[in-house]
Amino acid sequence: MKIVIPREKFLEALQVVQSVVSSRSTLPVLSNVLLKADDGRVSFSTTDLDTGIRTQAEASVDKAGGITLPARRLLSIVRELPNTEISLEVDSKNAASIKAGSSFFKINGLPEEDFPPFPKTEGAKLVKLGQKDFRDMLRKTAYAMSNDESRYVLNGTLLSLKDNKLTIVATDGRRLALVEQEIEFPKSSEGDVILPTKAVGELQRILGDEGDVEIAIAENQIAFTIGGTYLISKLIEGNYPNYKQVIPSETKERVTLERELFLTSIRRVALLSSEKSNSVKLNFGKNELLITANTPEIGEAKESLAVNYKGKEFSIAFNPEYLGDPLRNLDSDMVHFDFTDELSPGVIRHDKPFLYVIMPMRTA
Repeated sequence: MKIVIPREKFLEALQVVQSVVSSRSTLPVLSNVLLKADDGRVSFSTTDLDTGIRTQAEASVDKAGGITLPARRLLSIVRELPNTEISLEVDSKNAASIKAGSSFFKINGLPEEDFPPFPKTEGAKLVKLGQKDFRDMLRKTAYAMSNDESRYVLNGTLLSLKDNKLTIVATDGRRLALVEQEIEFPKSSEGDVILPTKAVGELQRILGDEGDVEIAIAENQIAFTIGGTYLISKLIEGNYPNYKQVIPSETKERVTLERELFLTSIRRVALLSSEKSNSVKLNFGKNELLITANTPEIGEAKESLAVNYKGKEFSIAFNPEYLGDPLRNLDSDMVHFDFTDELSPGVIRHDKPFLYVIMPMRTA
């Protein structure tokens, strides 16, 4: 294999694939990136056996072939090389010589045959939607995924395709985020799948503002084609809990709030909450919302917002991190906060099909 490739294209491709590389693998080849050169292009692939990613870059290919090289070391080298063309040549012993300007490196690799092939997705259900729409849906929900490994079905997001709607749901049992979007797909593509945390993170990193993402859903795999990049992931097996049971069928009161103002007030007041009493209290009175935090060993903080509220006075406490998450990830100016009483979940909504259910905290 022998190629010449501009440094910025080499670097960009390595940056796309490097975060999938396994750091604790017993198989040495899983720490490597597979480079395959053919027909004016080089493809770059990495996998940890659960998630795989492949992207490509244009290059001058003098001799087609393939090699796997240590991904993180290769990235470190390319990052430090001068911004010029890089020539890479592989010998019969799987050693790669890299030249750029006056710099020269020789690194040992493993044969391309050692690299595990990506799973096939024959007979997959196919769905297509805009990259920007999909990225926004993930941004509005992914923060609510659980990281408790004992509840593995919650360590991902639910993608539900029904009635020409894509619904994405994430929950950790204490809060739940849900967003919907109407898209067209054949009846045969309907169904529910659970996308693991790592794949969600990769998608958020590589989805852009332009073009579509093509989704192929097979029996226990899901694949995404995003421009010249291909991501494949195992699905989480198991049944996602019935999230509809968690959503209150009706609430008694609604307060409309300026999202950014509400968020900054919570953030400031939460500075005086502690790990032990990690809560902020929302005290609703006539045309006023008072946000307070009180930690006896530290002190107290309070901030008041003018709101349009005519209901009865009452207080409800929430984890400030959980309360702030949707506010950070929405882009609307105003949000609606619906509630019933001190012990029932609160619901944050905005004008698009989004809702966020948050369980209140008991306070002494």
